[in-house]
Amino acid sequence: MSWLPTLIKACYFLAALLFILGLKRMSSPRTARGGIVWAGYGMLLAVLATLFLPDMHNRGLIVAAVLVGVSAAWWSGKRVAMTAMPQMVALYNGMGGGAAAAIGAVELIGYARGLGLLQAVPDTSPLRPEAWAVNGLPPALSPTELALGVLGALIGAVSFSGSLVAFAKLQGWLDKRFVFPGQRAVNLLLLAAAVVAGVLLATSHASPALIAAFFALALAFGLMMTLPIGGADMPVVISLYNAFTGLAVSFEGFVLGNEAMIIAGMVVGAAGTLLTQLMAKAMNRSIGNVLFGSFGAASGEAQAIEGAQKPIDAADAAVMMAYAERVVIVPGYGLAVAQAQHKVWEFAQLLIKRGVKVKFAIHPVAGRMPGHMNVLLAEAGVPYDLIADMDDINPEFPATDVALVIGANDVVNPLAKTDPASPIYGMPILDVSAAKHVIVIKRGRGTGFAGIENALFYADNTRMLYGDGQAAVGELVASLKDIDA
Repeated sequence: MSWLPTLIKACYFLAALLFILGLKRMSSPRTARGGIVWAGYGMLLAVLATLFLPDMHNRGLIVAAVLVGVSAAWWSGKRVAMTAMPQMVALYNGMGGGAAAAIGAVELIGYARGLGLLQAVPDTSPLRPEAWAVNGLPPALSPTELALGVLGALIGAVSFSGSLVAFAKLQGWLDKRFVFPGQRAVNLLLLAAAVVAGVLLATSHASPALIAAFFALALAFGLMMTLPIGGADMPVVISLYNAFTGLAVSFEGFVLGNEAMIIAGMVVGAAGTLLTQLMAKAMNRSIGNVLFGSFGAASGEAQAIEGAQKPIDAADAAVMMAYAERVVIVPGYGLAVAQAQHKVWEFAQLLIKRGVKVKFAIHPVAGRMPGHMNVLLAEAGVPYDLIADMDDINPEFPATDVALVIGANDVVNPLAKTDPASPIYGMPILDVSAAKHVIVIKRGRGTGFAGIENALFYADNTRMLYGDGQAAVGELVASLKDIDA
């Protein structure tokens, strides 16, 4: 079947096209669901085409592994709560990096066998069946293939261990940070050692001990690099590791000569890199500062906050919004923790029925992953035309009668604009303080992830509605219904 390789390449091209079109559709909440479906069809096509590669071995094991993975993903995807979606994204992203690292390990082990450093055994690399065509030993990798294989393995291993740490932090299994004296020096030494080991591997020194040391150093670096990063930086970290995984897959695809892996990996890597830059820009911080800086540590004397937090009860807050002309709702991670998105939308619908103009304002880094708040609001059924990004909504706050903040903290802190000594100084924020009245739903008087007080909570135009997010919004709903009764 001389036409089969051409058909497989055509399938790879179509799969890559579906990846790109799917990613394009994900740029808008209105078309994101369809984009995910398109990309899923592309992945299915790529997997099926791969199974028909000439001389493919171990098809039964591959199909069994795919069925196990699909079943586990389907089950977990159906059961996971929206509040746990960041953890799931981090975990799945780590699996992609780990898969790329595993491919790199197989290729390096095969390369070592070819050098006579390991005993030759039957084919264990189903994606490179031609590699064992001569005497059971693989042909030598070209210098470019070897370098990209090592680089992909390094990046994939770092993404794997780093993503697992991010998952553990988001799941609450690890403290927000783990910092010890000299940590940066240790991290730098681990990275330098991993790079040196990689260079040795890429220059025909692929001994078993060196391969093991290389992967151990790469995994340790990913672990140590992520441990000191706080929860406020998780959107950037998740996006960065997503880019790492894409690049690792692309590099390993080049080694395997697999066009689908090359294109899909590059698309994911490019998109992840761009998103990481946007996330860092939204925090007014460089990527290097996120990874190696210390969020929450500022120099200089902090600006004194005057005044006191002024409480309000749900009935008075409901009356204030019931007779307002414009209300802007600002969700934060506290909304996700309280799983209050459905109650919030119920409250918004009651306001809209009374003729109040309601919008939702989203900060780019609100939540624990890029787009976290958009996902939660979409799950609750909030129409996309009521959701506004920070740049679009900020000019409207001066004309807003009431801004309702639910579980948001650092992204609405005016100290980011007024206090050069603040660790969040320069970070773009939602200009909630410019609204005529501000109501903040908050569980207690604690600080946000930056560990600093929020001047908004002490402002003259702010009132605090203390309590669990879902319970507090439930009281607002009940009070608003009493007004209409």
